[in-house]
Amino acid sequence: MSTNSPGAPRPLPERPNLRHLKDQAKDLLRAGAAPSLAAAQFQIARTYGFASWPKLRAHVASLEEIGRLKHAIDTNDVARVRAMILRNPQLHRAPLGYGRDGPLTWVAECRVPWEPPSPARLAMAQWMIENGSDVHQGGDGPLGRAALNGDRIPMMELLVAHGADVNARWRGNFPILFSPCETIDPAALQWLLDHGADPNCGHPEHGAAPGTALDYLIASYLRAPAALAHCIDILLKAGGATKYNAPSVLALLRGRLDLFTAQVDADPNLLSRRFPELDCGATGGRMLTLRGATLLHVAAEYGNLEAARLLLDRGADVDARATLDDAGTGGQTPIFHAVTQRADGGLPLAQLLLERGADLSIRARLPGHYERPGEVAACTPLGYALLFPGHEGKTVALLRERGAAE
Repeated sequence: MSTNSPGAPRPLPERPNLRHLKDQAKDLLRAGAAPSLAAAQFQIARTYGFASWPKLRAHVASLEEIGRLKHAIDTNDVARVRAMILRNPQLHRAPLGYGRDGPLTWVAECRVPWEPPSPARLAMAQWMIENGSDVHQGGDGPLGRAALNGDRIPMMELLVAHGADVNARWRGNFPILFSPCETIDPAALQWLLDHGADPNCGHPEHGAAPGTALDYLIASYLRAPAALAHCIDILLKAGGATKYNAPSVLALLRGRLDLFTAQVDADPNLLSRRFPELDCGATGGRMLTLRGATLLHVAAEYGNLEAARLLLDRGADVDARATLDDAGTGGQTPIFHAVTQRADGGLPLAQLLLERGADLSIRARLPGHYERPGEVAACTPLGYALLFPGHEGKTVALLRERGAAE
């Protein structure tokens, strides 16, 4: 058999093994597809896009060394990390960490083990910086990954003390301040702002990233109502601006029921108003947004039970449909948003909407999963919930108990 590829080279396995590659070459030789072992090894190298067997062998050996470095980092083996990098300084730039920016990025993220940075992890980061690791690798990738979690503030402090820039842009586009906005982490967000981060860093006037930090926060895919409200207040206090300042929307997201109630009571038309400007609301998997939705849709999406109850008490339509786009996509009712939250996060909202008479037989044409670009599903709330793996729990059970059709 021949492993020669007439087209693009075959990608190496995630963890290539030299012994396995040698066995592939021996299989070629035994099958009569190569006149010698050297020729078979050359064929294998070309199959994977390498000019020669020695180049493939050197690449695999390098990956194995990088794997050993990652293991040393993951086990907080400071002595082993030092020894490996001193022996091979090129490891400072090894493709490790998010975006393959470098080992320091992986060290700073504290993902394995998932815990606040230990004294050993901090000592490891400090030694790496002082001995050749670039604190700005990838566009301050180490600080960007550390800033995802407030538990990592000691790592953030260390990185900034060694020159990391709180106003840097990862890969030239993603402001570091967006990291805690993505994870909705008030502590890390406040720390960056206290150390000079610009809350409007993503504004078109300030660079390439779309929107301000507050825009990015509100459009984040996580759902944590209390933390979101806290982060919004932090950014507003710091002078943050947002395009999501439609009437009552910001008060709802902030959990300011006092302001929200006053605004709705002052303008009853808000109960039925559609908001075409709300391009936020997509989750980690679901591409549906809140374009053309009502305030009740917003409450259902972001998990604000009290705001939803108030709207219903004031006469909001439990089966209000969002507007359709030019392609005829949309028309969902609020319960579509509630039942597609991860880990049953929308269950309380779904229960409330059902108590108030939400119709489970309504069908809508809606965007599907982000991993299936262009997917549009014509479905009921139950059918829509079933499109997203990880959502089949108590919420789906509730829908089935109520006789929902797919």
